[in-house]
Amino acid sequence: MDHSFLSALVLLLLVLDPFGSLPIFISVLGKVPRSRRPTVAIREVLIAFGVLVAFMFGGQHFLALMHLSERSLEVAGGVILLIIAIRMIFSHGEIYASEGGTKEPFIFPLAVPLLAGPSAMATVLLLASRQPDKTWQWIGALTVAMLISGTVLLAADRLRRWLGSSMVSAIEKLMGLVLTAIAVEMILAGLKRYFVGTL
Repeated sequence: MDHSFLSALVLLLLVLDPFGSLPIFISVLGKVPRSRRPTVAIREVLIAFGVLVAFMFGGQHFLALMHLSERSLEVAGGVILLIIAIRMIFSHGEIYASEGGTKEPFIFPLAVPLLAGPSAMATVLLLASRQPDKTWQWIGALTVAMLISGTVLLAADRLRRWLGSSMVSAIEKLMGLVLTAIAVEMILAGLKRYFVGTL
């Protein structure tokens, strides 16, 4: 399943799920002094962006080191995305909400695993390994997706009040449904490439 800049951007936004993560953003940042929240949010987004770019550039070397094929990565990535999508549809956003403690979050849980989680890492790794000639497009799509996620993170309190809990939940479930279809398509594409390639 080949991607364009736009489809990669949509996929990354679905995986990052900034609107579905609003309750977690609010819970974690609620323990941080208001004056420090913008600095913490920007720092965590930059850390997450750095982690994902590292996975994107190191993807081919990682595959070679672990003796993994692109087909296995595609199927595995699809399975991970499917699990994430099911969680988005049926969960209520509290998976990391109680992990922040009373200290200012650093890397965990905002940067990793909330933004740069296993599903996002698998997605950028898959994009880079399937279409390495478009690496700069993927970096651009990731940059835009992280900017949108950072904006949502910075405006978490206001968005939550403006949209309301029910609307945030509805957006998360809608994103989960779309991501489910993308995940199934990835799994089927990987299986098709495996069986067709071995005939």
